[in-house]
Amino acid sequence: MLQSLIRRPRRILMTVDAVGGVWRYALDLARELAHGGDSIVLAGLGPEPSEEQAKEVQAFAALAWLKTPPDWMTRNESDLERLPQELRALVCDCAIDLVHLNAPTQAVGLDVPCPIVAVSHSCVVTWLHAVRGQAVDGEWAWQKDRNRRGFDWANAVIAPSRSHADMLEACYGPIARLSVVSNGTRPGPKAETREPMVLAAARWWDEGKNAATLDQAASLTTWPVFAAGPLEGADGQRTSFSNVAPLGSVCHDEVRRLMAQAGIFVSPSVYEPFGLAVLEAATSATPLVLADIPTYRELWNGAAMFYDVHDPRDLARCVDRLSDDARYRRRLGEAAARRARKFSPARQAAAMHEIYDRAALAVAER
Repeated sequence: MLQSLIRRPRRILMTVDAVGGVWRYALDLARELAHGGDSIVLAGLGPEPSEEQAKEVQAFAALAWLKTPPDWMTRNESDLERLPQELRALVCDCAIDLVHLNAPTQAVGLDVPCPIVAVSHSCVVTWLHAVRGQAVDGEWAWQKDRNRRGFDWANAVIAPSRSHADMLEACYGPIARLSVVSNGTRPGPKAETREPMVLAAARWWDEGKNAATLDQAASLTTWPVFAAGPLEGADGQRTSFSNVAPLGSVCHDEVRRLMAQAGIFVSPSVYEPFGLAVLEAATSATPLVLADIPTYRELWNGAAMFYDVHDPRDLARCVDRLSDDARYRRRLGEAAARRARKFSPARQAAAMHEIYDRAALAVAER
């Protein structure tokens, strides 16, 4: 009886923001869950979505926007005080069966009668650890404490890669009920022809995306390098390019088209808990050149070229080797496409359902 109760379609409340990769993660997962019969309410934090973003959601989910900012846009924990109340109101008004939070900090103080699942896509603590080799302190110290309380409050905790799960436990200590569920994405367009160009895509204002190394490498490569994504962040962060051609913020469909058109896709990131853009490029069989970081080795070893993350000359050597060898590019792109099939939205949703079920069972057995 209990098992049949758990397996019925659910009404799921899922938090999201419209600025970073969590938006695409949430939409792709929500679409797949809705296809399987679940009803999804997306609760947004931070800057409101564009008209194009909101229109995409309408086909498979309801969208509500909250007044609380995401944790990474705050400097004081008091800015998050009203979040539990806002989320509880939605749980009640929408008859929610399960809450899926895309930041563990959002779980703190959330007293609801349904299971809470928290996903750690990234956090200030692991970002500082990976990018600057620093421990969090000063104005960000509260984030470590709040994340720790969020891990303990949630009925299940998810990381998108084993590498990120390991980093979480290195920074926070053991985390009960921690599981790994890889991200998924829909197949991208297939290339009819490839252009002699290199594409990278990221939020370039984020220091962890390693824009400087990409820019230095671009001065050494035969093929031109293009960068899709914003150069300025919502909180005042900014960067610039001297050798890379910046495309600025480009709509998601156009980025996917560019990925299929490019001869090579590069990700120079120092810090990536998963790296969704790499997966998207791989679905179009675009050959990958990736920074040699644990996450990328875990997910793409044998299906990409790797370079020393801080060595622009090594990156340029990898790019030029590929640009000079069409057969090698084809083989590497085909290997990336084969690996990408492991990360389908259907497989991701099935894994999430198993965790939702376990979380629901734990709550029911209290």
